[in-house]
Amino acid sequence: MNTSPPRTGRRPLRTGRRTAALTTAVLTSFALLAACAGPPKGKDGEVTDVHLSASTPAARGDIDSFSWAVYAEPPTLDYTMAFDYPQNTVLSNVCESLMRWTPALTTEPGLAQQASNPDPTTWVYDLRPGVRFHDGKVMTADDVVFSLGRQTDPDNAAAWAQVFRNVDSVTASGPLQVTVKLKKPDSQFPQYMATAAGAVASKAGVEAAGKDYGTTGGLACTGPFRLGTWNKGQSIELDRFDNYWGTKAKSKKAVFRILTDSSARTNAMLSGEVDGGYLIPTESYARLRGSGEGTLYFGEGLTTVNVNVTSMRGALGDVRVRRALSLALDRTGFVKAGLAGAGTVTNSLTTRAAWAAAPEQTLKTAFDGLPANGRDIERAKALIKEAGATGTTLTVATSSIGQDVSLLATAVQAAGTRIGLDIRLKTIAPNAFTALFTDPQARAGIDMFPYTSYNSITDPLDLLQNFETGAYQNFAGHSDPQYDQLVGQAGATYPVAERMAIEARLQRQASEQLLWIPVAEWPTAVFLGKRITGAPTTIAYMYYPWAADVGAAP
Repeated sequence: MNTSPPRTGRRPLRTGRRTAALTTAVLTSFALLAACAGPPKGKDGEVTDVHLSASTPAARGDIDSFSWAVYAEPPTLDYTMAFDYPQNTVLSNVCESLMRWTPALTTEPGLAQQASNPDPTTWVYDLRPGVRFHDGKVMTADDVVFSLGRQTDPDNAAAWAQVFRNVDSVTASGPLQVTVKLKKPDSQFPQYMATAAGAVASKAGVEAAGKDYGTTGGLACTGPFRLGTWNKGQSIELDRFDNYWGTKAKSKKAVFRILTDSSARTNAMLSGEVDGGYLIPTESYARLRGSGEGTLYFGEGLTTVNVNVTSMRGALGDVRVRRALSLALDRTGFVKAGLAGAGTVTNSLTTRAAWAAAPEQTLKTAFDGLPANGRDIERAKALIKEAGATGTTLTVATSSIGQDVSLLATAVQAAGTRIGLDIRLKTIAPNAFTALFTDPQARAGIDMFPYTSYNSITDPLDLLQNFETGAYQNFAGHSDPQYDQLVGQAGATYPVAERMAIEARLQRQASEQLLWIPVAEWPTAVFLGKRITGAPTTIAYMYYPWAADVGAAP
């Protein structure tokens, strides 16, 4: 499940007689940015040093504390609402799940030491004995039943509720055993138990906090860190939990600094004010890489950058208009400018890494013959004219969060303007951007927005099911009975090869309809100052207790 950010208040651009001038100005600006942005390049101007690694060098010892930059303050740390980067970056170190996603993007036991599947509609989780919550209580099956139950409570508006739609019951089948009965086979459910959907907290602790849970006081979870001082608008401190059941964290404290301005985050890393951070602003790659103040790493992100279509009530309801925008987008220019050259142009909604377990023939079905990602302005103009959409006004949300967002919005505006559309930008603040993913009112008046989408599990269906009727992130309300049927088939198929063959068909359908407009694959970036090391480089940090591995650099 996914995201990335925008913000501030800019008036919509005017059109009419100024259209031609606007087009020239936007395209010129975009081209100049493309020419000067990016990490160190080889003699021919190509990026030569973006290599993916699974992790950073292991820490040599313990430290008293380290500080970390995050781009926005989490609205809550309630695990049921852990649906965006800021929340999960912090919460993954505090609240643990039944299973665990590893830095290698595989799944291993977490709070459950074993998961078994005695029949297609039953999953049994045998819990680790002696696991202690931060509130002092010892974990039991009742805590797990309560914690999973909160995900389906309508009063919580849980972001992970869709994961539990096929769950018939969750019961304590022993003091340290939980049995989940499904309404039908569900290949995704056991995988999601390694995400925040499978998080476990103390029943007594959550009930004692009441409506304040996640915003004040403790979280009563089990992780290597416990929630310490939360200075609203400034920082969140985590303290090492010395009664942790697993390997003790190497740092006594982790301090998350809330720095909403991308330049401020970069300057804080360069000055040593903070020791590191994920989601590095792309415009800072070169500066950080060449600073000598630390190391910039890249890892597998299972991440695609897309244009999310949030409304199909108007012109975007015509696939010809969506196809025209796709044909007019300068993806190569965006990768050079918006991603500083550290990305790959794509016409696929999913990353190739998400298909790691797929047979070769399935990969061919999933990727061969997808709509072309090359530019064809004349064809795009013809499609707009054919659809009767010339002069139609569309609004794209944008932000100052980083140039990956602002320049993609600009690229969409430039593309639309060149083919006869009136694309207007609406800029919103970083904290407001998260609301686009949870609040329909926040999306009112917005037709599209730049969307960095990461997989929460290593399975293409994690993204492709977003286009099923009624899906949580099906913001545009797309509905296709045939597509829904394929989603159901894939969800009910446990054998990986068989399931991915169905998912390949889903990819083809969603891509042909351009339900989102795919732009690029984007690796995860992490910067570490000279004094620390140990953080994983992959997207696993969203659900893996990565801060526990951070310690003194060699």
